[in-house]
Amino acid sequence: MNRSSYWNLCEEKLSILCTRVELRGKLNILDFHLHAEDFYSNFLNVLFGYSLKNINQIAQNAAGIDLVDSQNLLILQVSSTATKSKIESALGKDLAAYAGYNFKFISISKDASDLRKQTFLNPHGLIFSPANDIYDVKTILSYILHLKIEKQREIYDFLKQELKSDQDLPLVETNLAEIINILAKENLVDCKNDSFSKAFEVDQKITFNNLAAAATLIEDYKLLHPKIDKIYSIFDTSGQNKSNSVLNWLRQSYIKLSMQISGDELFFEIVEQAIKTIKGSSNYADIPLEELTMCVNALAVDAFIRCKIFKVPQGLSDAIA
Repeated sequence: MNRSSYWNLCEEKLSILCTRVELRGKLNILDFHLHAEDFYSNFLNVLFGYSLKNINQIAQNAAGIDLVDSQNLLILQVSSTATKSKIESALGKDLAAYAGYNFKFISISKDASDLRKQTFLNPHGLIFSPANDIYDVKTILSYILHLKIEKQREIYDFLKQELKSDQDLPLVETNLAEIINILAKENLVDCKNDSFSKAFEVDQKITFNNLAAAATLIEDYKLLHPKIDKIYSIFDTSGQNKSNSVLNWLRQSYIKLSMQISGDELFFEIVEQAIKTIKGSSNYADIPLEELTMCVNALAVDAFIRCKIFKVPQGLSDAIA
C-alpha cells in the first residue's frame, strides 16, 4: 500500500535524524542542531500548515525561542534537550513581545512523554498546554500515520528531498521501468477475456516448482502473455536488446534468489525486487503501487511462460523464446 510506503520513509528519515542529532551532540558536533531550526521550520509548515520563520531572520539570538509564526501567533523552541528546566527557562525569558502567543516545544532527539504530564511555571501567561504543545519525533510520526494519503505523500516528498542520505546513489534509467511505463497505459482487463493457446504445459511447470499461492497469479495473468508479446515487439523497435534485457534481468534475479529460496517465496521475491528496481529508476513514471504490482506480476508470469524463470520439467518443450 502507498500509505505504508510513505509512512515508512517518514519514519526512517526522522528516526535517523533524531539518532544522529543525539550522537553528534554527545561528541559536541553541533552543526545538526543549528540546521535543525531551519529544517523544523519548513517541516512543520508543511505538516501543520504553519507560517514559521527562524527567529534569527528577525532578531539575532532571541532568548527562549527559535521559530515564530506571526500569522498564527505561535512561538516554538527547538531543542535536543528535553527537560522541565529547559522549558521553564524558555518560558521565563523576556517574551513580552509575544503576549497572547501559543508556546510550543519541539524535542528533536529525546522522548518527551513524561514532560507532557507535568505542569510548568509560565510567568508571562503564554498559551501553553503541555499535553498538546510538546512534540517529539514519536508524536509527530503518530500524527503523520493517520493523515490522508495525499498529505502523507506531500510530507514524504518533502522529507525525501530534504533529508537525502549522503550514500544515496543517482538514479539511472532502466528498460524495466520503461516497459512498465508502456504497460501501465494498456487496458489489461479486456485481455483476460482472450484465449490462451499454448502447447506448453504451464500446470506441470507449476507443480514441478512447488508453486501454490503463485499458481493463482499465474492462472490470472497467463492470458496477458499475447498482449505482452506484442508490447515487447513494439518495445524492440527502439533497440535490438530492449525486451531481452528485461527478460534477462528477471532471469538473473531468479538465478540469484534461487540460491537461497524456492517455491512461492521465490516467485514473490522476484516481483518485489523488480518493483524496488523500477521505483528506483529515473525514468519511472510514478503510478499507484497496486497498478505497479499488477504490471510486474504480468511480466513475471510472462517470463515464467517463456521459461526465463523457474525450472522446466524434463520432457516438456521449451516455451516461446
